[in-house]
Amino acid sequence: MYKSCKRWLWQWRGVWIVSPTVTALIILLRWTGMLQNWEWTAYDQYMRWRPSEPLDQRIAIVGIDEADVKKIGQLSRSILPDQIYAQAIAKLKTHNPKAIGLDVYRDLPVQPGHQELVRIFETTPNLVGIEKVVGDKRQDAVAAPPVLKAKGQVGANDVIFDADTKVRRALLQVENANGNVIPSFGFYLALLYLDAQGISPQPIPGEPNTWQLGKSTFSRFKKNDGGYVRTDDGGYQILLNYRGSKEHFETISLHDLLEDRIPSDWGRDRIILIGFVGESFQDWIFTPYSSSWFALPERMSGVELHANLTSQILSAALQGRFLVQTWSQLQENLWIFFWSTVGAILTWQGRYQVNQRQASVQRFSGLILAGGIVAGSSYGAFLIGWWIPVVPPLLALSGSVMAITSYLAHQVAKIRETFGRYLTAEVVANVLENPSGAKLGGERRTITILTSDLRGFTALTERLTPEEVVNILNFYFGTMTDVITQYQGTIDEFLGDGILVLFGAPTLREDDARRAIACAVAMQLAMTSVNERMKLLGLPPLTMGIGINTGDVIVGNIGSSKRTKYGVVGSQVNLAYRIESYTTDSQILISQSTLNAAGSGVRIDGKMRVQPKGLPKPIPIYEVGGIGKPYFLFLTKPEEQFMPLVEPIPLHYTFLDGKHVSDLFFRGTLVKLSAKGGEIRSEQVMAPLTNIKINLLVDDRLISVSEDIYAKVLDKPSDKNYFYIHFTFLPPNVETMLSNHYKLLRQLQDESQEQGTGNIK
Repeated sequence: MYKSCKRWLWQWRGVWIVSPTVTALIILLRWTGMLQNWEWTAYDQYMRWRPSEPLDQRIAIVGIDEADVKKIGQLSRSILPDQIYAQAIAKLKTHNPKAIGLDVYRDLPVQPGHQELVRIFETTPNLVGIEKVVGDKRQDAVAAPPVLKAKGQVGANDVIFDADTKVRRALLQVENANGNVIPSFGFYLALLYLDAQGISPQPIPGEPNTWQLGKSTFSRFKKNDGGYVRTDDGGYQILLNYRGSKEHFETISLHDLLEDRIPSDWGRDRIILIGFVGESFQDWIFTPYSSSWFALPERMSGVELHANLTSQILSAALQGRFLVQTWSQLQENLWIFFWSTVGAILTWQGRYQVNQRQASVQRFSGLILAGGIVAGSSYGAFLIGWWIPVVPPLLALSGSVMAITSYLAHQVAKIRETFGRYLTAEVVANVLENPSGAKLGGERRTITILTSDLRGFTALTERLTPEEVVNILNFYFGTMTDVITQYQGTIDEFLGDGILVLFGAPTLREDDARRAIACAVAMQLAMTSVNERMKLLGLPPLTMGIGINTGDVIVGNIGSSKRTKYGVVGSQVNLAYRIESYTTDSQILISQSTLNAAGSGVRIDGKMRVQPKGLPKPIPIYEVGGIGKPYFLFLTKPEEQFMPLVEPIPLHYTFLDGKHVSDLFFRGTLVKLSAKGGEIRSEQVMAPLTNIKINLLVDDRLISVSEDIYAKVLDKPSDKNYFYIHFTFLPPNVETMLSNHYKLLRQLQDESQEQGTGNIK
């Protein structure tokens, strides 16, 4: 159970890592306030998308515009005499309204008619005036009319502007400089209306700053509610729930009121607000409805803003109309985390799908659907009064998708890097970037094939541990790979201790054959560093044979739809292997076609005719000693000296057919010895280039049954019943013995030469 759970957690590690990380980053980003404007924009859009509500018939506005000022004959457009307001309020009183709100500053008298207005103030108990309690950058604090202030019939008309100058919040109460709590203008008017119906705010025990007013519960706005971040939450604030854009309350002109052009019962049981609605009075504000995609922003008059607050309170208390509510910080963070997890899962689950195009379409469709659900659910919640964040979860969703996608892209890069250890970068690019690069099938193409193989390595591995063998091969292959890459060869595969390299696939070049020969010479030269490593390990040096052939093959993706190999097929590949099998150590053999394709500048050290299996007649092959411009790489080939043994060594031998050892044994005698080979006398002469296995004899007995020597018959002229061999593997003790023999022979030869020189002198 534990292992299954651990495996499951590992399989979904991307989700468990990305989801909390992206969530934390989004929350941190949100905390800095960088997302606040975006969330306000989404809030405003939801407000505009929401169906508008009908006019609130409980509230009406007497609007003062430029036409009223002109008809009254005032020179100042913003200041009307007290007489006008006294007449207007007196006429409204005849309509028996529930409350009258004068949204006009009257802290100082404006003649004529001041005393008349004072009497109206004194005799109108349901009249509410205004004062500006809190000064701001727009306007300093403004006192209330003294008479109304003394009677306590004053409300604060302070407006809260957000950083983008829009009004989304409203005050129910505000504290003045003396510490006295003053109700807001709109709240005061609503309370007058509700008081007539026996409804008043009731504190809820145990919940500070929370009131029960009729059918709704009012809670104080906090500085991080909704999309706000550390905003000023002074006073008792709530989020404004507008009924709609401007002109959502019945409005008549001041002149129509004064001229009695309205029905006699027009204001009965209503709340009537008096205020400026003309464009020139500068009492206009931006609201969520001010933004528009294709039109200039529209503003709302200040008096209508107060009407909206009054209407919101009345509707909430009497009809239970929703107030805009918000989640707690914990709930919002969990909401962000949820969508971060959804985005991570949507992206992570398709990482192993075979059809990546289908997976990408599904992933994209899932992302669009998830984003639609985020926006749709938050909008649906808004319709019932909940402001749920939409920008942070969308960012978390897309952030997780981008993070997982980046991680998968990084994994693809690592896979590509790993893939590149099996194939060259060109093959990887062809498979991953070419639309048809991964399709099964191939094309006929003339390429150059290089094969290499270590001489006698199989016999050496029998004396080593598997770990030692792997370490040697890894170092050898690493060295050769660097050389092959330098000469733009494509490593098709490693076969035991052999390498198959392609020149001309997947990219065909004019100098493929020439580069292949240069690469082969460079590989032989690189064996020096390999053997330095072998010497440090206390092991005998390695030698390598290389065969090169040029011809037509089929190159492409071979296999099935589930497992494919990029490679080559054709008889020319087999011929390259056959040519390599004829090599001795440090030898490079090439075919006639390769020599022709390489052009001039190739140094040929020897030529022989061979008849590989499967060919009807012998073919020429050439031993390469180097290549000229632009590479200038050459091998040194010391002349091998065969010296007669003082005492020939008896032996028996058998031939090898591939990796198979024949059951036929032949007797012979080792009569000459060189640094790397010898000459054998036998009744059964082996054909040139035959691989043989030898065991030395002492008194017609084997020195050791396991002491096998491997050699290749040289294509070197010899007497009848004699043939030359080149040792491809010598056991350490046999190598020491033969080396001592050879040194002794050289010493005797040197002494003989010195004596001969002395006699001449």
